Amino acid sequence: MVVAAVFTVFVWWLSTGVILYLNGLPRSSFRWTMLGATAVLALALYALFVTSQVTEVWAAYCAFTSAILVWAWQEIAFLLGWVTGSRRAACPPQAKGWRRVWLALQAIWHHEAALILLGLAVWAVTLGGSNQIGLWTYIILWVMRQSAKLNVFLGVRNLNEEFLPAHLKYLQTYFSRRPMNAFLPVSVILASLLAIPLWQAVFAAAPGGYELVGFSLLAVLLSLAILEHFFLVLPLPFEALWKWGLRSRIANNY
Repeated sequence: MVVAAVFTVFVWWLSTGVILYLNGLPRSSFRWTMLGATAVLALALYALFVTSQVTEVWAAYCAFTSAILVWAWQEIAFLLGWVTGSRRAACPPQAKGWRRVWLALQAIWHHEAALILLGLAVWAVTLGGSNQIGLWTYIILWVMRQSAKLNVFLGVRNLNEEFLPAHLKYLQTYFSRRPMNAFLPVSVILASLLAIPLWQAVFAAAPGGYELVGFSLLAVLLSLAILEHFFLVLPLPFEALWKWGLRSRIANNY
């Protein structure tokens, strides 16, 4: 369990930093970055297909990592500005209520569609398999990211706008800065209720087996996603965890 927990934290930290670093490289590199990310995406989907019928410890790690790599493709495509939305302009100051919601959706709907399509691809390549770690990894990432987006839209203390590159700065006009919103505690409580049975499964699993590793990977990932929700409101410089990933932007004056 400890090894799986450390592995999950490391992958979470490293993948975020690498994506930020790639996004800060010169624009001339963006095409090659997307080409490489797409090749990795294809390999990750193939790995998910191969491991879907294998319930061994190595297959749990492979499926988990492959799902993270699938997720990374859309993160890279979004931050590079390749897959965002049909609206690429700031939110008008007078836009309120449902109009603001509609404009915000227009700004990211291509990205949201990509998330769904990639999720369907993960489901398709693992359909009928006994190893569903990859699919559940993707589901956790998708659900918790939707929750985080909604909280940022409704208003939180830390918007992490420094993670947005210059060509996406208009998106921060759809964010709201508030100490907290009413949905945040609800989202944390609901996610915690989902995390409890996962952790129970971890401690009930046989030592050293596939189930122990698989449940540990999922439980730690969901717990990290919950922690990220606290990052949104606590007055601490959590972005320092990925300061190294932002150095490329400084070097290239982004």
